[in-house]
Amino acid sequence: MRTSPPGLKLHPPFRADHIGSLKRPDYLLAKRAEYDAGKCTAQDLKPLEDKAINDIVQMQREVGIKSITDGEFRRHMFFDGVFDNLEGMKYIPDVPLHMFMDYVPDVPAFKKLAEGKGGTSHICVGKLRRTKPFYKDQFEYLKSITKPEEHRNLKITVCAPEWFHLRHGPYAYDKNVYSNDDEYFADIAQAYREEIKDLYALGCRNIQFDDPLLCYFCAESMIKGMTEAGVDHEALLNTYVRVYNDCLRDRPADMTIGLHLCRGNFRDGRHFSEGGYDRIAVKLFNEIDVDCYYLEYDTERAGTFEPLKFLPKNKVVILGLITSKFPQLEDKEELKKRVHEAAVTIAEGTEKRSKEEALNQLCISPQCGFASHAEGNRVSSEDMRKKLTLTVETAKEIWSDV
Repeated sequence: MRTSPPGLKLHPPFRADHIGSLKRPDYLLAKRAEYDAGKCTAQDLKPLEDKAINDIVQMQREVGIKSITDGEFRRHMFFDGVFDNLEGMKYIPDVPLHMFMDYVPDVPAFKKLAEGKGGTSHICVGKLRRTKPFYKDQFEYLKSITKPEEHRNLKITVCAPEWFHLRHGPYAYDKNVYSNDDEYFADIAQAYREEIKDLYALGCRNIQFDDPLLCYFCAESMIKGMTEAGVDHEALLNTYVRVYNDCLRDRPADMTIGLHLCRGNFRDGRHFSEGGYDRIAVKLFNEIDVDCYYLEYDTERAGTFEPLKFLPKNKVVILGLITSKFPQLEDKEELKKRVHEAAVTIAEGTEKRSKEEALNQLCISPQCGFASHAEGNRVSSEDMRKKLTLTVETAKEIWSDV
């Protein structure tokens, strides 16, 4: 674990940040639909992706967002990139529904959408090896269209390492390939270490893991379902903590690693779980070797700020106070009030500090991306711009180093 004090230099993350995925323009969605239907090639799609990325990068500059992303415009889902490129994982277009764990909060909704049919997924059928990069092309293009002084702050979002494991439980991997979870995750962690090393060599200094699954451990419904299924939820959470630390074991000291948690942000902002961070806060803040946490805090389902009392002095929380689910703008004064409330909770926490010190450990952002799924939420591009502008304006009125 790194133990340096937080200081004032939070670049990255910045006081005003955003999660990563942004609203795709209609022309890109239309072309991607053609591609998915087999009516055009990847070569036909790429010029439109390039144009959309160029435009969205400029929009981020204009509103004052400095942790620039490509909006995930080359992805269909936020978690694309790792398991679909990992040797040993097999895409299965019709996974039997019994291979999806009903205790996982998003599975019942998924099964309802599937209407009794099998679902698409990836299952491990062979030894896992990273034989090609996951996000190299995405980072290189983003770097090619930005200024040298912006390169350090470019952010790449990556899939959570336990993504398919939680949803498939005992069916996640072939037991003839791996006899237990430790063996399975050892090769996954190796792949992540290789990816992080290569991204660093390309100049990437800001990586964000997107992980709604950790929030599922806050949901009483999943804890109850796991208990009924004979799954030790505490042991499983401990496994996932170890996996993260194994993935990050060799990370460079000057690379910022963020972890984004939310409770689901599917089509139209649909959520899948509820419950505050209380159940996982100690492990989340003190046992996972990341620098900052992007936390959903735009609705009551995320709970109170009370779990922030466990935040150590060397880490940062980006408060997701601005919703990406609907277009209505939040009240700036209310946002500022909530940031100060969070600072008081941290200051009076298990490691006492001044409110000023606690405030220095906070940033602000939307609670999730605007399009975790390519189709996005019920917000327009202009709505998104207004939300990000509000994020920056609020940060400027709270902190001087924006």
